Amino acid sequence: MKTIRIGLIAAGVLVGSLLIVSSARAHKDKHTPQQLKAFEEVFMEQVRIGDLLFHGDDATAKKLNVQLSRTGMACAMCHPFGSDNHPHEFPKFQEQIGQFATLRDMINWCIEKPNEGVKIDSDSPAMKALEAYIYWSNRGSKLDPGRH
Repeated sequence: MKTIRIGLIAAGVLVGSLLIVSSARAHKDKHTPQQLKAFEEVFMEQVRIGDLLFHGDDATAKKLNVQLSRTGMACAMCHPFGSDNHPHEFPKFQEQIGQFATLRDMINWCIEKPNEGVKIDSDSPAMKALEAYIYWSNRGSKLDPGRH
C-alpha cells in the first residue's frame, strides 16, 4: 500500500512538473508582425464598438441588445473621451457602490443609477467593448489598483 502511495505521489509530481514546464513555454515564441497586426485590428474593432456605446449610439446598443440609458444620458456626458473614470485604479473599494468593486462593477453602477439603464452581463460583448474603449482612452496610465 505504501509503495502504491509513493508511486502515485511521484506520478503526480511528474505530471505537475510537465504542466508547469509546458505552460511556461506557451508564449516563448515571439509573435509575428502579421499576428501582432491581427491582434491590434481585433482590439481596435472592440475599441470602436465601445466608443459608439460610450457616446450613446442607439444603433450599436440595439445591435448588442443593451439599454445603457433610459434618461438620454451617455457615458461620455460625464466622462468626455473616456476621461475621469480611472480604470487603472480598479479593483478598489468604491464608495458609490459601498463595496470592493471592479471596473465592470462600476460600469454597471453607472448604467443602472445615473443613466437608469439595464445592467449588462459582465462577460457580454457590450461590456468587453466598453472596457476596451475605457482602457484604450486611458492608455499610458500607471496601474495603481486600490487608489482613490
